[in-house]
Amino acid sequence: MVTAAYQIQPLAEREVQLAVDWAAAEGWNPGLNDARLFYSADTQGFLAGFLDGQPIATISAIRYGKHFGFIGFYIVKPEFRGKGFGLRLWQAGMAQLAGRTIGLDGVVTQQDNYLKSGFKLAYRNIRYQALFSHFPIDNPSIAALNAVPFNMLTAYDSTCFFTPRPDFLRRWIDQSASRAVGYMTNGALQGYGVIRQCGTGYKIGPLFADSPSIADQLLIALASYAKGQTVFLDVPEPNAAAAALVNQHSMLPVFHTARMYTGDAPPINLDKVFGVTSFELG
Repeated sequence: MVTAAYQIQPLAEREVQLAVDWAAAEGWNPGLNDARLFYSADTQGFLAGFLDGQPIATISAIRYGKHFGFIGFYIVKPEFRGKGFGLRLWQAGMAQLAGRTIGLDGVVTQQDNYLKSGFKLAYRNIRYQALFSHFPIDNPSIAALNAVPFNMLTAYDSTCFFTPRPDFLRRWIDQSASRAVGYMTNGALQGYGVIRQCGTGYKIGPLFADSPSIADQLLIALASYAKGQTVFLDVPEPNAAAAALVNQHSMLPVFHTARMYTGDAPPINLDKVFGVTSFELG
């Protein structure tokens, strides 16, 4: 039972690494820079439950614009599970997003609980992995993303995500141990992607493209940055072209999450989404 010694408080930037470390222990394989970058998405978005001054549970409740929110990093230390600590923290995170459409990527063990909290299944996101050979980038349409006009990038990203996220994007595409590239034709951006180093291998996310052929060329350009290490890509199941792309490169499924929302799913063009940004932030 939750005691009076249990308190819920926001996490400061330096403390968000705790949530990322716990996620790594759960096998979620976060990126090397995720703590700092995820905090930048909403500086009030990370909460923790403290028992006698010690953190025992975490959650992120990230606000996007005025209408959307996303839940992630919902973790309770194993020895404190089933005692009400996580539920109270969950309620605090949901209260922070009250009045918004809320999304999450639910692990299998929690999906029934999310249904009870008013979430509805939209589709599955499936994580794939593979080893890629190193190929030099010799496609003139592929350019470093920092050479693409930033307003063009944010406009394109907004067609594939819930809402504009310029502050997050500016940091995400410029992080260390990463590569970010765009696909430009006749001065128009037709896709982009980012690959970042993680505890194990590298993750690509997002991977947005106007067509399967553009997604394929971006995938190869990004995956070569991993220099033979394992590459992971999180694919929305409704995008049949994305499923064909991972099969083409012999990428194997590792696990899946359930993308769930309260209320109606936001109007994202899933045909362009060949890889989501992250399971934690959407």
